[in-house]
Amino acid sequence: MPTPQKFLDPADAVAHLQTYASSDGLSVEDLMNSRLRGGLTSNDFLLLPGKIDFSAADVITESRITRNVVLKTPFMSSPMDTVTETRMAISLALLGGIGVIHHNRPAESQCGHDIKAQLGFCSIPITVPGGKLLGTFESPGVPLHEIITTDLVTAPQGVTLNEANIILRSCKKGKLPIVDDEGRLTSLLARSDLLKNQNYPLSRKILIANSYWLRLLVEVGLDIVVLDSWQGNSIYQLEVIRWIKKTFPKSANLVAAGTDGLRVGMGSESICITQEVMVVGRLQATAMCAVAEFANKFGVPIISDGGTSNVGHVVKALALGASAVMMGGLLAGTAEVPGEYFYHDGKCVKAYRGMGSLEVMDAGKSGPSLQANGRPGSTKHAPYPESAATTRYFSENSTVKVAQGVSGDVQDKGSVKAFVPYLYAGSQRSLRDIGVKSVKDLKKGVRDGSARLELRTANAQVEGGVHGLHSYTKRLCT
Repeated sequence: MPTPQKFLDPADAVAHLQTYASSDGLSVEDLMNSRLRGGLTSNDFLLLPGKIDFSAADVITESRITRNVVLKTPFMSSPMDTVTETRMAISLALLGGIGVIHHNRPAESQCGHDIKAQLGFCSIPITVPGGKLLGTFESPGVPLHEIITTDLVTAPQGVTLNEANIILRSCKKGKLPIVDDEGRLTSLLARSDLLKNQNYPLSRKILIANSYWLRLLVEVGLDIVVLDSWQGNSIYQLEVIRWIKKTFPKSANLVAAGTDGLRVGMGSESICITQEVMVVGRLQATAMCAVAEFANKFGVPIISDGGTSNVGHVVKALALGASAVMMGGLLAGTAEVPGEYFYHDGKCVKAYRGMGSLEVMDAGKSGPSLQANGRPGSTKHAPYPESAATTRYFSENSTVKVAQGVSGDVQDKGSVKAFVPYLYAGSQRSLRDIGVKSVKDLKKGVRDGSARLELRTANAQVEGGVHGLHSYTKRLCT
């Protein structure tokens, strides 16, 4: 007669779990041991689920992308001429993210004049030398001296957004000038901002662009400048950073490169062939983890650039130390990217090309402007002062161009105003399932080992994806 098996008291289950010598899964140090496992991508690992005792709506995705700039959502668009111009920058800002405007366009356009117009500022504040506000001019085509509104309602400098909104509602004015103690104009709030604040509670106004024509950009209120280069560890980058710090000391804390923030990624984007052609680079997950571990000691935020093709990759990048993800291919094909839709093999698509492609390198000769014709390989564009690709890849004076990117097209994805909220909601749910309430808690959990990870074999990746179906439809968002 076999002896009956004795079982532990279920009430002691939690206490008994503490007697195990090690936690389930792997620590980030064990997972990312490149001597043991080589380089890893986002598809090569998972985070283990945690305890859920809160809702996804309670998850905070706020993150710091430089020492001084905080975003409500960790989403950035890449400085590519088929990704980020006016519409994308505005849309991402309204959704709590930020768009980096590429520098393959005229300086005046980069300075944000078109952005300001689209944000609803039609009134022109009239000031005297020194900045004291006299009134506003709101009738285009009429001489200034004939129609100047002097019956103004103003708010003091330091007023909160909620307080300013209350004043606008009560005074029924179209604009609310913000003035300091001496009556000098410091900012202007539009009634249209009320609606934007209601519809886009995560929004933040930030002017951001690449480093070229920096003096012009600083004059119009630049918040962040991104030094856009395929290789950050170069004397060129170091020299530019020193020049910026010296030339613009007041904006030193706003420079998102070198000291205030680092952008990590080489050759991981879908249209990039740097790893193939130049045989340099590093797999994105391994690169992110290594740089973040070092930069965190100095309080420098990290931006993951490349290798992000779904919401899961966003969360994995944040777990490995990123404060935000920079997206190119993930946003390509949306309504807000530059260029027109066209049909290719019966599919509605938009052009998407790498900034290291020959088409961009040749832009200085025939010049691209995807607003005119965005088809891959097209050179029917307005001329630009110089090619972004040649400066980005240190090949301005090269007679033979070596491409580090390709040109193609991406199927229509609809509007980012539907797609980015999907990424936001997906990130919130993912963090909830991991058992953390914020991006900050996620990073802390991975660093201290309380959030555990697991390596995915090739078979595990097949099992974790859609399989065993004759056909299926994959709808990501509505």
